[in-house]
Amino acid sequence: MKRSLGHKSSHNGTEPVGKLEHKNGRKVELGKKVTLLRGISIIIGTIVGAGIFISPKGILKNSGSIGMSLMVWIACGVLSLFGALCYAELGTCIKKSGGHYTYLMEAFGPMLAFVKLWIELVAVRPAAMSVISLAFGQYILEPLFMPCSPPPMAVKMATVVGLNTVLFLNSMSVTWTARLQVLLTSCKLLVIIIIIIPGVYKLFKGETSNFDNAFDLSHLHLSEIPLAFYYGMYAYSGWFYLNFVAEEVHSPEKTLPLAICVSMAIVTFCYVLINVAYYTVMTAGELLASEAVAVTFAEKVMGNFSLAVPVFVALSCFGSMNGVTFVVSRLFYVASREKQLPEILSMIHIRRHTPLPAVLILYPLTMVQLFVGNIYSLLNFIGFLRMLYLAFVVLGLLYLRYTKPDLPRPFKVPLFIPVVFVATCFFMVFLSFYSDPTGSGIGLGIALTGIPAYYIFICFNNRPKWIQKTLAAHHLASEITNAKRY
Repeated sequence: MKRSLGHKSSHNGTEPVGKLEHKNGRKVELGKKVTLLRGISIIIGTIVGAGIFISPKGILKNSGSIGMSLMVWIACGVLSLFGALCYAELGTCIKKSGGHYTYLMEAFGPMLAFVKLWIELVAVRPAAMSVISLAFGQYILEPLFMPCSPPPMAVKMATVVGLNTVLFLNSMSVTWTARLQVLLTSCKLLVIIIIIIPGVYKLFKGETSNFDNAFDLSHLHLSEIPLAFYYGMYAYSGWFYLNFVAEEVHSPEKTLPLAICVSMAIVTFCYVLINVAYYTVMTAGELLASEAVAVTFAEKVMGNFSLAVPVFVALSCFGSMNGVTFVVSRLFYVASREKQLPEILSMIHIRRHTPLPAVLILYPLTMVQLFVGNIYSLLNFIGFLRMLYLAFVVLGLLYLRYTKPDLPRPFKVPLFIPVVFVATCFFMVFLSFYSDPTGSGIGLGIALTGIPAYYIFICFNNRPKWIQKTLAAHHLASEITNAKRY
């Protein structure tokens, strides 16, 4: 049984938010169950996933050398930290769930927020979830088929099982979802340590031949740098997810900035070390030729124990699937509360307190992407759109400082941090039209379709007849339900 988060539950009907109560008088709402440890686990758990095992190949290919690839990893870490600090300020002065969507709504109004929501719903989220899920399916089957690659259909079937498991868990319990995320985050850090230790050990033993001429710039092309950054930012993506559940964070003015800073420091340190470990064991050519970098690394240094590495990588991807599902469902719940998505998406289970419809909304599009998409073909496309709207969100922070200087800001970043972040993001976006005009053009086209969609679904009174009939039927059903109470 479910009741709208924006409505009061009773035996006979519903009432608007503010009067939302269970039959025993308690409110039916999402509780503040995200502590500092759980916040750190959510951020690390969503950052560390498929990216660190997919992106090294893309970054090396587009940066031209081992040394430049390490510089890109560090630069992306610093840029992500700057963005995360900006989001910490936004999250402590705008204490609402929804992340990017909420901040764009507050800064620039409903149209730009809807365009962001449209991009998330029809493109970014299904594609990103497909990438992580396919990586899970690939790695979970590796031990069963080594030294051969798993059949593509078997990978997709394993992916479907994993995705359904994640959706079931997120539909049943917020508490157990958060606890599982803590456990899976530990698995993520364990697999990173398993890779780092033997690689760094070999480095200290003097095996540095792969770093000779590390900064050979003969293969560096400026036009390809944005693609390298897209791969890097994809690997770091997740630093903004805690803001999606801001209303469920305990003491957000303290928890948000601290969780973000601790998480980003841990992730950046681990990412740089794991890439140093990769390059110590593998040459640039071997890394570029590998279909599964972590598995190739394990085969070269761990012998029989290498079978355990793909299992831990799969658990890492599963943790990202779990964390992304947990936080993104809150984005759609908030958008429904703002009346930019159907009202059913703002409903929560009356006993389990989970936003069940919002959890399930991405399932159909993600399933389509699983069977028609390709991991590497999706990454540039995702990177362009993500970099574009992150730039607009942080630009909104600067705009709010100008238009609402008296807004309480328990945490405030120095001005140069958002300025550097916005300038870098826009520079990469503009340069990518030269390096990848097709992918960038498709991404921009999808973003622009959000503008007519906003006017059709939100603004115009004379909508198409099928839309009018659907909305009228939904409104009539809501009125009948409300009338029953009286």
